[in-house]
Amino acid sequence: MKTRRNFIKLSALGGAALVTTSCLSSDKDKSAIKTTQKTIKPIVISTWIHGMKANKAAWKVLEQGGKAIDAVEKGVMVVESDADNQSVGLGGLPDRDGIVTLDACIMDESNRCGAVACLQNIENPIAVARKVMDDTPHVLLVGEGALQFAKEKGFKPINLLTEKSKKDWEAWKIKSKYQPIINSENHDTIGMLALDADGNLSGSCTTSGMAFKLHGRVGDSPIIGAGLFVDNEVGAACATGMGEAVIRIAGSAIVVELMRNGMSPNKACKTAVNRIIKKHKDLTNLQVGFIALNKNGEFGGYSVYNGFNYAVYSKSQNEMVDAAFDRNW
Repeated sequence: MKTRRNFIKLSALGGAALVTTSCLSSDKDKSAIKTTQKTIKPIVISTWIHGMKANKAAWKVLEQGGKAIDAVEKGVMVVESDADNQSVGLGGLPDRDGIVTLDACIMDESNRCGAVACLQNIENPIAVARKVMDDTPHVLLVGEGALQFAKEKGFKPINLLTEKSKKDWEAWKIKSKYQPIINSENHDTIGMLALDADGNLSGSCTTSGMAFKLHGRVGDSPIIGAGLFVDNEVGAACATGMGEAVIRIAGSAIVVELMRNGMSPNKACKTAVNRIIKKHKDLTNLQVGFIALNKNGEFGGYSVYNGFNYAVYSKSQNEMVDAAFDRNW
């Protein structure tokens, strides 16, 4: 199975061919982006090589005229249920106490959103987050409360700690030292953004968080505005990497606001990455990547270090794109 440790770079597309220049509308609120290019829809993009199979599942919803919100839920569930993936859902690497805790959020075109954090024993946290959005007046449920809610909604508890992840945890315990490695399995999520045939945007984000983290640690992935943000007038963005760094700049919300002010998705991601670089004196092993999708179906991605890529699926594409990265910091 391909992972980020040994992924095959399937395609690298030139930024000039991918992103067209956007401009602000003449409306007083300047909230909508317009372009002379025909809108590309439907389209779905997601982080990392496992985004390929996630996109395939999402595309089955989109190609039948389905809603973006259903596509981004069903898409990432495929990765959550993959026991061989040690950074999301079942089989995720545990915290330093040997407990797998999961974080996820989802957001639709109407700014409805739901999230769960530090959720244990539930294979598909994104589906629980969807229930939080649809069935409660709340946005975020955590810990025991999130688990109780999941059980009430019919989710069956299971043991998320696979033998492989357990062995990796036991090997780590010998030194018990947390030392993040750029682009390793302990720095990942799957984030997904989709634009459906009706022109509506939605997004999802799900992770098991940093491997061997302190019990109770929550990163950016379940936090609306940090790990994910959607504004149906403008675009959507999500993040991957060191969650604390993303939270410090409200990363995904910043990317969307930059697009609102006329930046292309790629430029908006780059600007957010540069803000992270500026805010941190030590960038050792601090990898962060953003992807963004605007209302026209234009997309982009950018990261602190080389190595980040994302998957794109539309009527004309089904491939990996290597994100640009900052070479000058």
